Amino acid sequence: MSGPPRLRVGIVGAGRVGAVLGAALRRAGHDIVAVSAVSDLSRLRAEALLPGVPILAVPEVAAGADLVVLAVPDDVLPALAAGLAGTGAIHAGQFVAHPSGRYGVEVLEAAEDVGAIPLALHPVMTFTGTSVDLARLADCPFGVTSAESVRPVVEALVVEMGGEPVWVPEEARGLYHAAIVFGANYLMTVVLQSLELLREAGIAEPQRLMAPLLSASLDNALRHGDAALTGPVARGDARTVAEHLDRMSDLSPVVTDAYRSLARLTADRAVAAGLIDLSAAQELLGVLARKAD
Repeated sequence: MSGPPRLRVGIVGAGRVGAVLGAALRRAGHDIVAVSAVSDLSRLRAEALLPGVPILAVPEVAAGADLVVLAVPDDVLPALAAGLAGTGAIHAGQFVAHPSGRYGVEVLEAAEDVGAIPLALHPVMTFTGTSVDLARLADCPFGVTSAESVRPVVEALVVEMGGEPVWVPEEARGLYHAAIVFGANYLMTVVLQSLELLREAGIAEPQRLMAPLLSASLDNALRHGDAALTGPVARGDARTVAEHLDRMSDLSPVVTDAYRSLARLTADRAVAAGLIDLSAAQELLGVLARKAD
């Protein structure tokens, strides 16, 4: 029995994501016919992850492929798709995919207008742009969006790369992406700021101190939700929060404002979960407002 059809794939953009997805598709048996790479770093990445694949100009990459993967920054994607469609580099019968979390398939409307078939397949993972990422694709969720008629195609591509397709309706893409940024990108910001504060407190190796706590906190949040909230806000300990703000008074207002915002959000969730009552929450919010003034 023959397997699923193999595609001629062109990768537009040998950034951290594009080169890895190209390598994953190649591993699945697809033919990577060309890749575009502008900077020296992207050329090195293409040569490392896609050895032997020609590095061509973007229109040439797109024109010779059955599947064109537009792995470019979000702000570049709409104009690039429109330009390639307008010049005939993208044409009828091709699949045109992008790995952006922000967009669904509407951003590829110009490609669809010339008869191409748009797909959105966003890997929910942080990329290094190295071969390490290939192993991380195993069971990696992909947020996928397409026309219902080609949903099996986009889901099959994800499965072939080792991932797990998760359907995201077109109208939900913006909120979906905001949620991922909130959880992943801003989690990194919070962690890094925490490490910086510990260094200022004289802790020489803050990573060692925080690693077990952070791992347990993330696991508890994913397993138990709001019931896992802990710390002074979740206990209604307004005096501790006041002392924190006093100790941080010499820091940048950006840092203390972030602490206040997260404390307010935590208080709201703690009330909703029944961990503290309204009077405790009001006392906390009063401390936060007073310190802000």
